[in-house]
Amino acid sequence: MHDADNFAANLRFACATRRSISQICREIGINRQQFNRYISGEARPSAHNVARIASFFGLQAQDFSLSSKLFEARMVRPDRDRSQAGLLLEGFPGDLAGLRRHIGYYQTYHLSPSWPGRVVCSCARIHEESGSIRVKSIERIRDAANEIQQFSKYVGLVTFWRNRIFIAERSVGRQPMLSQTILMPFEVHQRVYLRGTTMGVSWRKENLPYASRMIWRTLGQEPDIRQMLSRCGVLATGSRQMPSTVRAFLETPDADVLTVPTDY
Repeated sequence: MHDADNFAANLRFACATRRSISQICREIGINRQQFNRYISGEARPSAHNVARIASFFGLQAQDFSLSSKLFEARMVRPDRDRSQAGLLLEGFPGDLAGLRRHIGYYQTYHLSPSWPGRVVCSCARIHEESGSIRVKSIERIRDAANEIQQFSKYVGLVTFWRNRIFIAERSVGRQPMLSQTILMPFEVHQRVYLRGTTMGVSWRKENLPYASRMIWRTLGQEPDIRQMLSRCGVLATGSRQMPSTVRAFLETPDADVLTVPTDY
């Protein structure tokens, strides 16, 4: 079998390990029609695109030139050996019954190092799918003063352990990043807000790691999606668009953003 034939066959095998071709194309950033030609063997991608595809699957570009048998072993072997990673995945979704109480849509608020002294308002949805609890988040930033328009999507998994909600997310795009949020469930007489912390990397400050307070306001199962999205953006801490509970939680003196100093 020629290298070109190997590539197409190996790419088909790799794609079968993911949910859909459309998702793969979105995350890599390759046109779906062109990607179909790679799968069918009608076209061979450039060296640059081979490298991008390989990186997406956690492989090296030259791996796609291996025989089918060797390639399949290369794809399978990491999962076979990652017993500790398997233990981590077994931790999701944890207490499923407890977590189901928090399924729905949320408006989320956190302090951001990219906009010091301001609050980023986003939206998220926690939902159940194929036996796991998943989260999808959208962040829409319009900063007219700095001529910035940012639209980001995140996908992740949610688990519930020892009366805490743990959320692990990755951004969708060509240069994905990871983030983690830990929230405390509703209190006995309060069914509106989830409070906690989030940890990630700053968007405008050289991807410096940071941690800050995070608060989620539940919007129920069927909110007005358009209105929910319209609230997203960067807000002043005293903005009337923020509920008083959110403002009080984020304005507390010890609610500063923690990050890595740049003078070391």
